[in-house]
Amino acid sequence: MLDWSVIFDAHLDLAFNAAEGRDLTRPLPQSMNGETAIVNFESLKQAGVRACMGTLWAYPRSTDHPQGYVTAQEARTLALEQLDQYLRWQDQGHIRLLTSGSELLEHWNNHDADAPLGVILLMEGADPIVDPADLQFWHREGLRVVGLAWERTRYSGGTNAPGGLTPEGVELVHAIRDLNLTLDASHLAEQAFWEMVEIHQKVIASHSNAQALIPTDRQLSDAMIRKIGEMDGMIGLVMFSSFIKKGFKRGMPKQDVGFADLLVHAEHIAGLIGWNRIGLGSDLDGGFGLERTPRELLHLKDLEQFFQLVPEPARAGVQFQNWLTWLARSI
Repeated sequence: MLDWSVIFDAHLDLAFNAAEGRDLTRPLPQSMNGETAIVNFESLKQAGVRACMGTLWAYPRSTDHPQGYVTAQEARTLALEQLDQYLRWQDQGHIRLLTSGSELLEHWNNHDADAPLGVILLMEGADPIVDPADLQFWHREGLRVVGLAWERTRYSGGTNAPGGLTPEGVELVHAIRDLNLTLDASHLAEQAFWEMVEIHQKVIASHSNAQALIPTDRQLSDAMIRKIGEMDGMIGLVMFSSFIKKGFKRGMPKQDVGFADLLVHAEHIAGLIGWNRIGLGSDLDGGFGLERTPRELLHLKDLEQFFQLVPEPARAGVQFQNWLTWLARSI
């Protein structure tokens, strides 16, 4: 029988939340951009999230983020502050940073109720890497997965910013390949994706749904999905309602979107590359609150209701085993 108590989540912006002033050690509810936050360390434990990929996300300057970066050095400073936050959490016993497959499996098999959250570092948008040589530093600090883009970066086109790899991006992908790190295709412009996979094929999409159902460049085209499958990669499903049901916007009723709508994305992706390539990449602390998540999701522990919709033979895989197997041999 499937153990409902364990989940792997491939995308959480934990340190970004701390940078925005949220204290993940404090009880919920808390506010997030005028909505209701659903993620803190206690809710993750109650939901059974035993390990995750935690991001280093330096955000570009905008109206929403006036403290964001303009230069590469500013981006690096923001990411270093988030790295320091992860290290402080580790010192306090809230998390354990995982840098190898053996560490991941050792942590996963620790059934102590007081075990910390396992965290694999993922950089979302590569601008904090000031040049390809700087990747060595980040690798030594524990970085194992790199997403080149969020919007446009110095390295590639991204969400709402079409384009391929820049010359610096080509160099960085070669450096990532040389260190055998993993590339994250989420947020990557499609042209950049195809140029990237010509160089390095160790690729996942940590938090993306199907473009066939949500026709924006933030999601994965069928061709990209098939290619990720051909490269033995993985795709994490996102719990953001606007990425689940076409036309959903902020302010619409939470009831308009349900787990069954997300299952349609899972079934579409599985039809192209199989259930064994699918996991969770919830992004549930990624700048949106409870109000823009599926109606069944009132507490993080309600994730189990989604997994119950997955066909029984695939259920454990989608909940944790697919990511665990892939990462254990890849990081």
